[in-house]
Amino acid sequence: NNGRKNPIPTKDKDTALFRRLACLDRIMLTKFLSSVKSSGILPDWPEWALDVLIIMSILLAFTLAATSFYTPEDEKEFSEKLENGKKESSKSKTHKELHKEFNDFRWKYIRVYLIIMLADWMQGTHMYTLYLSYGVNISALFLTGFLSGAIFAPFLGSAVDKFGRKRSCIVYCVLEVIINTMEHSTNFTILLMGRVLGGISTNLLFSAFESWMTSEHRRHGFPEEWLSRTYAQASIVNGTTAIFAGILAQVLEDNFGQIGPFQGAIALTVLALILVLGWDENYGEENSGDNKNVSLYSQFIDGWKTTINDSRVWRIGITQALSEGAMYTFVFMWVPTLLSQDPPGGVPTGCVFSALMMAITIGGVLFPPLHSLVAFISSKNVASELSASLIYFIAAISMAVPPACMTGLLKHNDCFPILVASFLVMECCVGLFMPVAGTLRSKYVPDSQQGAILNIFRLPLNAIVVAGTYATDVLDTSTVFALVSGCLYLAALLQGSLINSTTLRVKQD
Repeated sequence: NNGRKNPIPTKDKDTALFRRLACLDRIMLTKFLSSVKSSGILPDWPEWALDVLIIMSILLAFTLAATSFYTPEDEKEFSEKLENGKKESSKSKTHKELHKEFNDFRWKYIRVYLIIMLADWMQGTHMYTLYLSYGVNISALFLTGFLSGAIFAPFLGSAVDKFGRKRSCIVYCVLEVIINTMEHSTNFTILLMGRVLGGISTNLLFSAFESWMTSEHRRHGFPEEWLSRTYAQASIVNGTTAIFAGILAQVLEDNFGQIGPFQGAIALTVLALILVLGWDENYGEENSGDNKNVSLYSQFIDGWKTTINDSRVWRIGITQALSEGAMYTFVFMWVPTLLSQDPPGGVPTGCVFSALMMAITIGGVLFPPLHSLVAFISSKNVASELSASLIYFIAAISMAVPPACMTGLLKHNDCFPILVASFLVMECCVGLFMPVAGTLRSKYVPDSQQGAILNIFRLPLNAIVVAGTYATDVLDTSTVFALVSGCLYLAALLQGSLINSTTLRVKQD
């Protein structure tokens, strides 16, 4: 102690060292951000926006690097069983062969999903501005699309199961080509018809493709646990394509006008159609020929009976409606909320949108290790339910932050950085609950009724989206965010109620 009577305790030394290292990290990060911004390679956006974009890029790169070393526990267990000779017969595939076959199958699905979501994002980012340039009633067109989706949802799902999931995917691609062709017209009636078809195609987008993938996964005999990997990959792809879609759509608009992104969407959809033609067909029955003996009416009635009689199924549907309805309402709210804060330099929406989509991608990347961690801490049987409840609860907290800050409950001089951080957390949760919701749907919804029930789920979802859209017009911002938080909190509680159901079911089995 160099002769001092009161030496510094070891614990205090460690604390001081930690503080110095933390300060050094902040200084290094600040210098790095300053050097990148002063390099001249970035657009002339406000400093705060560039900071958010760079930090999210670093977090995404770090997340991808950290999770690249992760090996799912179910794959380790499956590999060990095969290595120990626990095969049913000499014809059983090795783990390497099965894994290669699974990766080939997943890529067959993901590449189509990537293309159709890229086309869908390109339309979504420019549909409002296109209609604005036409000088038509934009609200009527959007409302028509929602109503069309609500009206056709109960019947479309039964048709998907009856006539085939592959055929339904083909119908979706054909409809999208027709719809985007109709967008070239400035005639309001033609645009209105396009929105009616758009409601139909949206239902097919979120039911036919997932139903085909789930049934085909099981038909190939892949482990049930591997389904969550495909859903996680789809979530990553969704966030990544959204980032790229904004850039590509802008380039097409600069070269071909407001209609450019829709022309690009036509080309992408045709490419997806060609790839879908190479898929095998599957139906809403265990045997491919059984669908011929079941009427469309029977498919429709059976789907509703299962949804109503099995509480686990309707709870999954209501949870999905609450969480996705809250997400869509948040999408309507984030731009005007940030603009109302009047940040220095304004709000470059494209830059912030890219950062939010990076957060979704991070969520998709984090889902597999999070799911494994929850399974390790609790039980493999309830890992999905517990993960979903935790994710919805975190999302509910993130959406409770804006009203707390705006109303003064959260004492802070500047709400803007807090709002941006809460929005990023919300989008990260979106990236997490997309794969877990898909995993739970595949777990509880009968394979033979996937199409019918997934479309039934869209009825309460459309109702909440319409209510949320209306709420953004008549209620103040803090109240709307409080309602969004409430919906997510209810989703967390409802999802948590499935944990006991799952435990009881396992004990009975």
